[in-house]
Amino acid sequence: MPWKETDVANERIEFVVGALSGPGNFSALCREFGVSRKTGYKWLKRFEEVGSLPLLVEHSRRPHQSPSKTPEAIELRVEALRQQYGWGSKKLQCLLAEEGLALPRITIDRILKRRGLVSRDRVAKPASQRFERQEPNELWQMDFKGEYRRHGRPWIYPLSLLDDHSRFCLGLYALRHPDHDSVKGRLVRTFKRYGLPGAMLVDHGTPWWSPANGHGLTRLSVFLIRQDIRLIYSGIGHPQTQGKVERFHRTLGESVGRNGELTSVRAYQQALDGFRREYNEVRPHEALGMERPVRRYSPSRRQYRDKPPEWEYPEGGEVRRLNASGVLKYESGQYFVCEALAQRRVWYRRFENRLLVTYRSLHIREIDLETGRTTAVVRPVGD
Repeated sequence: MPWKETDVANERIEFVVGALSGPGNFSALCREFGVSRKTGYKWLKRFEEVGSLPLLVEHSRRPHQSPSKTPEAIELRVEALRQQYGWGSKKLQCLLAEEGLALPRITIDRILKRRGLVSRDRVAKPASQRFERQEPNELWQMDFKGEYRRHGRPWIYPLSLLDDHSRFCLGLYALRHPDHDSVKGRLVRTFKRYGLPGAMLVDHGTPWWSPANGHGLTRLSVFLIRQDIRLIYSGIGHPQTQGKVERFHRTLGESVGRNGELTSVRAYQQALDGFRREYNEVRPHEALGMERPVRRYSPSRRQYRDKPPEWEYPEGGEVRRLNASGVLKYESGQYFVCEALAQRRVWYRRFENRLLVTYRSLHIREIDLETGRTTAVVRPVGD
């Protein structure tokens, strides 16, 4: 498709600079700008004749008519999709192609520029490396997207669950409180619908992490461990470990911002539900080869259990249930183990004058029987 004459001077400058900035594929450059090699060489020759970009611009002879200009109806459709989704040319190109409108990306970019729909602060550098699990449900990422302030009312805390392999958003919930009961309820709902992941990546935040007991366990993390879900904690101060969910939250923030002021939990949930459908089923994802997440995701075969069976500990030690405070009674003493394991069965072994307390496969606490001192053993696994 020939150049649009509305911005021909800038296009000629960009073409000449691109052609002369270093070794490259001239044919590919011509295709990018929608011109023939003959036209491309003509503009290079003209630049050599005039010797400067300003003089090149002065040689521009804009025709009185532009027979190849994109029809107004198509431009309006591009504008409508941009305003609806806020996406760039690569994603819009996919939607337009599905509607039977085959437009080069550079044409879409020009339409967006002409109509004032591009801002410089939207330009983001692509990630230098991407890492993902090989199959759906090998790893889910869970995080809160900060909080949304409602004027004169309590904040809203959006909780996100994202599959690492497919980028499929498994759950997006507007919570009044980021507490154990609220999060657990949404997790149960999600597990019953999609099954269980092999592992979950979370940060060092509540309610899945606690600094109180030395090893981070909380009632929620114990709930996940009892479902045979391995917990992986991102590095402290390194949110890039959860890069996919962080990027998801950035896209979510841009989308919610287009909904205007939302004042109720119900309105927020409706906005989040709409975004989730759009993200999973409509929005092409560059990291997925412009596929939609819904086409790459399939539910897990591992089913959620309301009452997981008790863990079978091996022989060679003693099994005892902690009291309501997470304390182990041994001989004549009482020793703190972990408040998150209150009423849970643990396995302990004695060595020298010490006890090693284990919950399932996690070594939790070392107890010095002479001094009564207890020390956390298990540490969260980093990714």
